[in-house]
Amino acid sequence: MDVPDSIIKACQEGDQAAFEELIRLTHASVYSLSLRIVGNPEDAAEVTQDVFIKLLRVIRQFRGDAKFSTWLYRVTSNVAITLLRRRSRRKIEVRMEPEDWSLLPAAESSDPAVTAEQRSLRVRLDAAIASLPMDYRTVVVMKDVYGLGFDEIAEQLHIQEGTARVRLHRARQKLKNMLHDELAVG
Repeated sequence: MDVPDSIIKACQEGDQAAFEELIRLTHASVYSLSLRIVGNPEDAAEVTQDVFIKLLRVIRQFRGDAKFSTWLYRVTSNVAITLLRRRSRRKIEVRMEPEDWSLLPAAESSDPAVTAEQRSLRVRLDAAIASLPMDYRTVVVMKDVYGLGFDEIAEQLHIQEGTARVRLHRARQKLKNMLHDELAVG
């Protein structure tokens, strides 16, 4: 997700057309991250909307110390995690059915067999990720999908870096076991 500096600057100056362009450029990425964290399309749409409302208020705080995409991912994950925490207080389990994950765009190959195999693998992996407990799923998505560092993950989740590392290790182990078991059965 590349957002030209001129768009960001114009947004910081209150340019409505620039903000609309920013939304157009980033909407898919924000929704995708939201969907992977919260686990269902309705909540992801709510998070996405909340992110852009929040962005209207806080875009002036973007200093350019990091890439805009990294900053926007942080805002998005914070909004998504806040929603999950609110829901967990009400004891609502947020789950995502594997077929919902297939709505996310996949990298395409020119070879149909490779494309079909990639899609099949992705569906299996996404189903396994979706079945992880929320604490594990969130760390996996933040680290392995969006490439955040353990320090950023720990800060956003309000946990220690060591805890983030342990959760990621355990989540990867669970994923490995699930996918291995699936291959053994298949």
